[in-house]
Amino acid sequence: MVQVCLNGPRGAADGAMVPLTPQAMAASATEAVAAGATDVHVHPKTPCGRDSVSPRLVAAALDAIRARVAVPVGVTTGAWAEPDPAARVERIRGWTVLPDHASVNWHEPGAEEVAAALVDRGVGVEAGIWSGTDGAARFAVSPLGPKVLRVLAEVTDPEPGTAEDTARALLADLGAAHGRPVLLHGEDGGAWPVLRLAGRLGLATRVGLEDTLVLPDGQPAVSNAQLVAAALVQHGGDRRSS
Repeated sequence: MVQVCLNGPRGAADGAMVPLTPQAMAASATEAVAAGATDVHVHPKTPCGRDSVSPRLVAAALDAIRARVAVPVGVTTGAWAEPDPAARVERIRGWTVLPDHASVNWHEPGAEEVAAALVDRGVGVEAGIWSGTDGAARFAVSPLGPKVLRVLAEVTDPEPGTAEDTARALLADLGAAHGRPVLLHGEDGGAWPVLRLAGRLGLATRVGLEDTLVLPDGQPAVSNAQLVAAALVQHGGDRRSS
């Protein structure tokens, strides 16, 4: 599986290719799915470009994307979108249109409560376990661990020379991960080395303008679709050569 992460917390300063409106998100998702993405992760935005978990904005993004693609679509519940855990839970309880899944960063305050609210609503939980945090240790003892849809093993090391080692250490920390599927991905300079490692290990991965703005050769990416096409070559090619 290659998931496309359309935008993340990036904004207009990162380039016109980053989709910020529901219509732009839908168009970018359509192109990415046509290029081979089988799942979509998106950050709904306020009109000024800030990430949001507002019921109205989540619904607008989901409706626009689902009108164009037939693959699962998920959203963020990152603490930066709503810093107060109780308010974040209330926002989720107020969602009028439900995503297929939502990511929960396990090192963030309120992660258990946010994940429980999603499970209660029938939304799949992607357990975000970041390198360099206590997320893996907290997830290991979580009673919600066996209930999550998948684990997002996120390598936050941006250095191409060390990201793969960081990824292997993170996977070791995760251990059996409650028996849940693992999606391994990196960011910035570590995005492509980690994606190739995921291919060699036979793990799902993701790519998109949230994680990297450049292609494997360092050239600027012009779209999420271009990143997905490159990822399928890198991910599949490395798996075949393992």
